[in-house]
Amino acid sequence: MDQRDAPATPPRPRLQLDRAAYAERLRAMWAGACIANWTGLRTEGVRVERPFFTDADWGKPLGRDGARIDFVLLDPCPADDDTDIEYVYLHLMTEAGTLFLSPERIRDGWRAHINDFIWVSNRRARDLMERGVLPPATSDPALNPESLHIDAQLTTEIFGALAPGMPELALRIADLPIRTTAYDHAAHAAQFHVLLFSLAATVDPEKPRREEIARIVREARCYLPDASKAADVIDFVLAAYLASDDRDDWESVRDAIARRYQEQARTHGFVYRGFTESAINLATGTMALLFGEGSFRRTVQIGTLSGWDSDNGTATMGALVALLGGMAELQRAFPGARLPERYHVHRTRPTLPDRLPDDREAEDTFTDIARRMVALSPRPRGRGARAAPGRRRRRPR
Repeated sequence: MDQRDAPATPPRPRLQLDRAAYAERLRAMWAGACIANWTGLRTEGVRVERPFFTDADWGKPLGRDGARIDFVLLDPCPADDDTDIEYVYLHLMTEAGTLFLSPERIRDGWRAHINDFIWVSNRRARDLMERGVLPPATSDPALNPESLHIDAQLTTEIFGALAPGMPELALRIADLPIRTTAYDHAAHAAQFHVLLFSLAATVDPEKPRREEIARIVREARCYLPDASKAADVIDFVLAAYLASDDRDDWESVRDAIARRYQEQARTHGFVYRGFTESAINLATGTMALLFGEGSFRRTVQIGTLSGWDSDNGTATMGALVALLGGMAELQRAFPGARLPERYHVHRTRPTLPDRLPDDREAEDTFTDIARRMVALSPRPRGRGARAAPGRRRRRPR
């Protein structure tokens, strides 16, 4: 879908990012993703319809198996599907020395490393690869009826962080990995996340964080087809946030999301496909990002309490907010706490290299993961870096 008629925005002056400083932000991104992931896991799938959780439920033993709904900080941090598939992609790109993975390299990487701890569209795509199907056919709805679910939007954000301030490059890098498991509006949701992580480098630290977050949400949205359900979701949540007189009243927006995309979905021309579908979780993740207004703790709280597949959007937006603020802001969110630094990827991906052979608990560190990402990345471009005015990404096939 050609979108050259997109409204132009004036270019801003470029600001080059220091690579060492950016590596520290990437380290925070991984640590933040793990905190948010394991915090959100306490409520994953617990409330998928009314009554939902509210702020009053924070700290109560209402999570899965009676778990207390609270922040979870683990070091080493065990792998989960919100981080380990991206880790596999980083491994494949590092081995190949390229940001662009071929269909064959993705297939071979999945067959070697992604066999268990996968569900829904990821599971279908993996099974298709075993039958000789290559990406992007692995997301063809005729072969993969789960390709409108959440999978790609929680496994491809890394590609945006690998192209800081270069959103069009980020979309090109992410295109085939996204289409390995996602189709149509689910692919657009994944693109939106990739764009947010790329545009994070353009955030002006001198401006209010909440305003800059709303700006990059708008800019990322501009790359999506207007007819996409993902575009409808983002427009709906952003409008609700901007119209809210009480920025702590995220719960009424969550209830409005439930009405529009679940309870009255057919009235609005949509289909609700269950608690792991793309759209409902795109909505709650975007809501958590906006109402969190740049606070890591608040973003993760809202995401965890939001309902449905609550670990996924929480991990994504927690990682994004941590990328914006870096390790210093993440440490200020948890004064005196030991933040995650080591990664136990063999929990779910035991065939990957052990980079810490003397450590019996972990196989890698977020510091070294960030170093490898910076080594792969083109020179980061800071706030103001963007594609030529008026150019927008076409709809994926």
